[in-house]
Amino acid sequence: MRVLVVEDERLLADAVATGLRRQAMAVDVVYDGEAALERVDLNEYDVIVLDRDLPLVHGDDVCRHVVAAGYPTRVLMLTASGDVSDRVEGLEIGADDYLPKPFAFTELIARVRALGRRATAALPPVLERAGITLDPNRREVFRGGRPVQLAPKEFAVLEVLMRGEGAVVSAEQLLEKAWDENTDPFTNVVRVTVMTLRRKLGDPPVITTVPGAGYRI
Repeated sequence: MRVLVVEDERLLADAVATGLRRQAMAVDVVYDGEAALERVDLNEYDVIVLDRDLPLVHGDDVCRHVVAAGYPTRVLMLTASGDVSDRVEGLEIGADDYLPKPFAFTELIARVRALGRRATAALPPVLERAGITLDPNRREVFRGGRPVQLAPKEFAVLEVLMRGEGAVVSAEQLLEKAWDENTDPFTNVVRVTVMTLRRKLGDPPVITTVPGAGYRI
């Protein structure tokens, strides 16, 4: 899942991004509404965690832009105000969910994951394919009943491949969904991660390389 965090309180923004990355999400961070508009037009995000009171361009206008452009991105709006009227107003301009500050980080994660499921075709909360079971919420992977310990990026790549339901997923798509915008597009990080993922999943291999196209399970 790829997430954009838009928050002008830099310490909070960076803390949210760090926490989401620990949940195997690819996260980009910006600190004002103008930069947010540039990112949403450049990259495809599953979820935007959007502070309402932003400098340069207000969060409401960022949300309106996402809706008017027809992007499938889901918007979780944050605000220091917990008034019902503010929540209603935020939802009416197109936000998908609303979370007042201060918030519990566990609740933020749960809401981001729920919105991420809505941003794509409906799939069961626990993914199963080729003898592998992956639970995104618990961050658990089993193969044949055996637990598999994966690093965050390995987990993210496996989740993207399993959500593909047998379709070929290109290296570019894996970079888009499992890494942030600071990753060098010419790096071999995808190939290396797939290699370690294959090793940890064990035999017989379940990840197939399709030459010139990508990978699939």
